[in-house]
Amino acid sequence: MRNIDHIYIDGAFVKPHGTERFPLVNPTTEEVIGHVVLADKEDTQRAIAAAKAALPAFSRTSKAQRIGMLERLHAAVIARAEALRDATIEEYGGPVSRASWVSQYAAQAFLDAARTLETYEFERRVGSAIVVMEPVGVSVLITPWNSNAGSICSKLAMAIAAGCTTVIKPSEMSAIQTRIVAEAFHEADLPAGVVNIINGRGDVVGTELSTNPDVARISFTGSTGTGKIIARQALDTMKRVSLALGGKSPTILLEDADFEKAVPAALNIAFQNNGQACIAGSRLLVPHRRLAQVVELAQAAVAAMKVGDPADPATTIGPMANRNQFDRVQAYIRRGLEQGATLVAGGEGRPRGFDRGFFVKPTVFANVGNDMTIAQEEIFGPVLSIITYRDEDDAVAIANDSAFGLHAYVFSADTRHAQAVARRLEAGRVAINGMQHDPLAPFGGYKQSGVGREFGLFGLESFLEAKTVMTA
Repeated sequence: MRNIDHIYIDGAFVKPHGTERFPLVNPTTEEVIGHVVLADKEDTQRAIAAAKAALPAFSRTSKAQRIGMLERLHAAVIARAEALRDATIEEYGGPVSRASWVSQYAAQAFLDAARTLETYEFERRVGSAIVVMEPVGVSVLITPWNSNAGSICSKLAMAIAAGCTTVIKPSEMSAIQTRIVAEAFHEADLPAGVVNIINGRGDVVGTELSTNPDVARISFTGSTGTGKIIARQALDTMKRVSLALGGKSPTILLEDADFEKAVPAALNIAFQNNGQACIAGSRLLVPHRRLAQVVELAQAAVAAMKVGDPADPATTIGPMANRNQFDRVQAYIRRGLEQGATLVAGGEGRPRGFDRGFFVKPTVFANVGNDMTIAQEEIFGPVLSIITYRDEDDAVAIANDSAFGLHAYVFSADTRHAQAVARRLEAGRVAINGMQHDPLAPFGGYKQSGVGREFGLFGLESFLEAKTVMTA
């Protein structure tokens, strides 16, 4: 039983002023595996004050000094990769293959930031003026439970590269993972106050972070609803806000795609991270005349998937992260049936043989209209909607008929053709014939999938302000 009763402020692990104890539940067994003591408003103000005090000196550090810090952060996190992997499995239910990747990705983010920083020019001439890029100031980093360590590290890496001090508010449901990365950050020996980490509720800690006048910037990853609340709260003090929000990503199988390969790939894209991924391709768009073939291939792909213990390398899909998420997914499956979608695989309830754990059946619907709830709302679970289209123009129109625009996928035997279709899609990223990731390319969404971009040059500049200096 873990008892996480410290927060990290001004270079030290300290007892919080807050006293609320939040239970940590293993989603595989439904057993309480620990508690975390949550910070309160006073703790939040202390963390902001520490970041503010550290800002003047840290913002003046050299590029070489910050690269050194990023390299130390990488070494400290990679040394804890196995512990982070195991915590992700136990606390979140992430399959071991995914958990292993995330632990490596979290560490790599610091080297990617260092690589971006090495070639970045903080001063440039524009016309007759000199433009100086300066740290925006105290930056708040708010991260989600479905990608806790990776989001913490990728956001922090760019804030450090830019010269900003930080206050990090992770999900309280991911406190074990947070503790591991906090210990790594402490070992990296950064100046006190550069990194501060507080567990706490959004309506307490999050509200203070969003309204406190000493905070200059907020980088948030999470739901669209919460992102809107943060943006409204941040408006009075004109904070710089970037929001990486939800998605309802389309996967388009063009007529010339290899369906034998593309359909199983599309299922993996939809069900990645147990379906709890903002970039999950939860709408599968296929030619109308190929529907029967797609249904047959989808049934075979789901039948080959193993739902079970996330620590087992053979497992494809682990449990939902918590009871609320389990209930949410069940409600959407019922809604799909009520609205007349055809159940191809899965359905309500736990998979056969499971009497505990937040496991759901990987579920596929066919004959889904794009106006149905399951086609328009983010479910955040392993539920896929198959939608048919008449021709390529119809496919593009359906793909873009969404409040979201985070990610999209296109499968075709002709890469140039797929790229042409990709350019017509309203999405921040489009992957062709797979599920690629480039850590230096910008990530973010159109429409209600967010504001701003992360990663690489775009991510670095999101933590900078441009100052124009002109001489008579």
